[in-house]
Formats: sequence, C-alpha cells, structure tokens
Amino acid sequence: MDTAQIDELETRLGKLARVLTGEPRVAVSIGAGGPRVERERFVLPTHASEPDEDLLLGYLDLLAARWRHSAIRRLDTAEAGVTGRIAQAVEDRRVLARLLDDYPGARRYVERWRAQSEQSTHDAARRSPPLAWRERLIGAIEHALWNEPLALAGPDADTLAAALRVLEGAGGAFDMARASGSTAQSVQAARAIVAGVRSLASGGANNMMQTAGPDQTLDETALARELDAFGEHDDLAFALELDSAPAGQPADTQTPGQPGDARNDAASAPGATLSDSDAAASPRATGTASVHGKPLRSIPLTTAFDVVTDLSGSGDATAWRKLRALARAETGALKTHLERVLKADELTHWKRERERGEIDRAALARLAVSPGYRTPFRVSTRASGRDAAVTLLLDLSGSMAGRKIELARLCAAALADALAQLGFDAEVLGYSSIESPAMRAYTERERAAHADLRGYNRFVERLDLRVFKRFDARDLSGLARIECGHENPDGEALTWAAARLMARKARRRLLFVLSDGSPSTSDGDPAVLRSDLHARVAEVREQGIELVGIGIQDDAVEAFYPHAVVVRKLHELPAVAFATLSRLLAQRTRQR
Repeated sequence: MDTAQIDELETRLGKLARVLTGEPRVAVSIGAGGPRVERERFVLPTHASEPDEDLLLGYLDLLAARWRHSAIRRLDTAEAGVTGRIAQAVEDRRVLARLLDDYPGARRYVERWRAQSEQSTHDAARRSPPLAWRERLIGAIEHALWNEPLALAGPDADTLAAALRVLEGAGGAFDMARASGSTAQSVQAARAIVAGVRSLASGGANNMMQTAGPDQTLDETALARELDAFGEHDDLAFALELDSAPAGQPADTQTPGQPGDARNDAASAPGATLSDSDAAASPRATGTASVHGKPLRSIPLTTAFDVVTDLSGSGDATAWRKLRALARAETGALKTHLERVLKADELTHWKRERERGEIDRAALARLAVSPGYRTPFRVSTRASGRDAAVTLLLDLSGSMAGRKIELARLCAAALADALAQLGFDAEVLGYSSIESPAMRAYTERERAAHADLRGYNRFVERLDLRVFKRFDARDLSGLARIECGHENPDGEALTWAAARLMARKARRRLLFVLSDGSPSTSDGDPAVLRSDLHARVAEVREQGIELVGIGIQDDAVEAFYPHAVVVRKLHELPAVAFATLSRLLAQRTRQR
C-alpha cells in the first residue's frame, strides 16, 4: 500500500474515531508500535505491508473505548510494571464491553483484534529462547480474563496452571476483575491478581520446578524469590494518578473536552520508576548500576562475535548519484538557507591588528597618519557553527523494512551530502543484531559448564554494526548500501556511536538517532533493554554530546531522548531531519 493509500485510510479511520469518541480533534495514524493514545491522536499498529483493515478497526475500537470510558487511557507503560499491564488487560475488557453495548456492530472487529492477540501469544510461545516467565504468565492471565483457550506447554506449564487455578477460584481475583465497574476497580483487581500470584510463594508452590529463562533453571528457593518479587513495586504510580483526579470527578470518567495524553499516565506520575517486577534477575552484574539488586544495564555474554563492517565508498556509483539527486531535491532549499546563516556568521568574525591578511578598511586612516604602523590587516576566523562533528545513527531493524528504510536512506544521503558541502565532519552509522550460530554454541557450552549466566541479557545474537560513511571518507557511495537487518539493541549501538564521535576532534558533537520503536532483541528482557537505553542516553549526554532522537511513526524516542521529534508522515522524514539539524546549528550560531 503506497503513501497516498495509507493517507486515505488514515483519513477514513479518523472520521470513524471522531464518531466513536465524540471528540472532533481526534486523528488517526498508522505506524510502528501501539495501539496507543497520544494526546488527540490514535496510533494504530500495522503488522504487514498491506494493513488488515478489520484488525485496524479492532485497534481503533479499543482506543475509542479507552478514550470514552477509562480514567487512565493507558496503563501498560514501561514504568507501570506487571500491575499496570494486568490492570490494562482488566480495563480493556471492561471498556470494550461498554463500547459494544453502544455499538454492537463493533464485535466483529474486537474479535479480530483478540484473534491477533492470541496468535501473537502462540508465536511468542514458540520463540527460542523463550520469553521470561513473567511475560508468559501475564499473557496467560490476559487470555484467561477473556475466557480464551490457551494451551500451556513447556517446563513451566505446571507453574502457570497453578497460578491460574489460584486466580480462578470462587470469589477470587479473576471474578473481581470480570466484575470491574471502574478504572479504580480494575487497578484494585490487578493488585489482587498480583497478590494471588505472590501467595504461591508461601502456598505450596515451592515444591514445583520451572524454567525462568534461557540461562537458568530455578530451584525451590529461586522460584519462591521470583514469585515473591512479582509486582512488588508496581502500585505507587496508579495510587498517585487516581488520587490526583479532580475533586468530585468519578475515577472512570473524564472532563469533557480534555484530550487523552499518553504522557499523563503512570509513566509521568511523581515517583514512578522502573518497577522491580520489570527488571531481570542479575545477582552478578559486575559494575552494573542496579535498583533493588536488579540490573539497569543490558550486558552481552560475549562481544567476540560482534561485527563492524566499513562500507564507506563501497556502494554502486550510479545508485549513489541517483540517491544524491533525490536527496538534493528534498532538502536543497533547507541546505541553502543554512549555508546563508553560517556564511553570515562567518563574515562577522574577524581577527584584527594582524601583520598579514587582507587590508582592514577601519585601519587605513591610522596607516596614513602613522608611518610606523605595521598591523593594518585582518583575517577571518572559521565559523564556530562549523567546528562540529555530526553522527547519524540509523536503526536497521526488520520493522524498518519497506518505505521506512527507503526514506531513512534518502534522509542519510541528504544530511551527509549537505554537511560535506558545508564543511562539517559527518559520519553515518547503522545497527541491528542477528542470531549467530557460533554465539549460540558458545552460550550452550557455557551453560553445559554450569556457568552463572544470570547477569547477562544477550546470549545468541551478535551485533551487526555498519559504517556507511566514515568521518574522513570523501566518497559517500556507501550510503546507497543502507539496508534492514533484524533486531535493534539501541543501548549498545548508542555507546558504540558515541565512542566514535568522542574520538573526533571538534568543539561540538551532535548525534542523531533515527528509530521506529523501543529497543528489542529476540533473547533479551525488554525491560532491561529499555532501562539500559535510559542509562546510556544519560552517559552520552554527560560526555557533552548533543543528542537528538528522531522517531519514525513512533513516539518511543520521546521516552528515551530528552530532545526528540516524531515524524508521522513518512515522506516528511528527510525534510524534518534536516530541518532539525539546521535549527540546532543555526540557533547555537546565533547565540554566540
């Protein structure tokens, strides 16, 4: 589906969203991530090059139900932890039931959304290595709440079944969840579910065995600790947010005319932090910052298999010329404007009273009356704004395939070409990760030797790091070789790019990251990957690097990068990226 068709579909879905919500400001975008509400915008995910319209309508009904009937339109943020994610599942079931009372025809689309959710759960169950135990339990709880069949398999099937039996008991937590009549009650039900699971630690679960991850088999003591930590620190954000509702306003209603804002959820509540339940166990993460003894950093088991490929100047010359022509057409006017700003700044900075250089007109009178005067010259200084090194770091994950990677390539070409013409040092890098048979074999040998692997978060995937244009390269044809990879371990790639940038001599260092989602690997804990990226962003900024995240149809960058811009329309990516860089350079130049 081309850009025009996507735009037309978004327009039609936007009209429907305004009917369902009664809010004339609501708009709809289709992009990576989601479904989620961003102020007055509904972001619907797409799972294929040709969007499934029935599935999109199911997502739209879900967001409209949250908008109309939920006091907190999104609970399942990274900071919300286990309790928040379970509360979201309880709340979604409640608000969709209310929406279906008003619009019975929506049932078909809701069922399509649930079918997709069930398929995603089955796909995740077949992953190798498997998901963390908490992730599998949360999925089982969600399907049980919707009364959907779920085949429990694997070494932890007995543990999951035991947890569900405890929750399904007469008058138990599931009954409370299904009877929820408000957002506050949904949160209370989620807390009851978490308490029920934690009770397994002291209710006879210690005689069960389970596999909690690809690197560890928990004995009775470890299982008790895993269950006892489940959801322990998740409640604060929700208590704060519910308590902050305006006086006299019911918890499950909203003030008319107030748009939903994903930033006003649990993630932004005072005191909200990465919950203990969302961090991976790491009793031996040496040198790693921690919260409640859990890691904030994603540590690879080994970096021996990581690959850095230098593609500078190795692209097809014809392909590069075509790409450069398209890039200049996209950003030519912006480049010309920036050049004028920098040139004007350069011409106003002179070093006077020099013995060599060009004649300083202001000194001519003094030269005429003072025969011994020997310094009537001036020399121009290099514009301060150009004493900068710029790195563009591209997310090459599989979700970037298709139109996204085409425009990311065009964006990189536009920036690199313009910066080269303007006299800036620039580098273009890309990153992804891919499963390595050699690294998998290494991990298996370590496991067979009974090595303690609990402090690590990358076991079978090697980094695939690419240099499309080095700082000192004059041939930019390597940019034509920008292609997608597989996963995106953002934190490790950011540190790599920052180290290369810091090695470059410059008064200013700017690092732009183009990404379409949160960090992800097939064998890593997502919560650890997120907290790792937060920590590495802070480290990079402490080094004095000016860091900007550019989100491609996804606002995840706003959660990680203090300075971020989100591109909703793909065709706007090159111009927005260049305009952001130009504004940053020009503003700093004017401030001098």
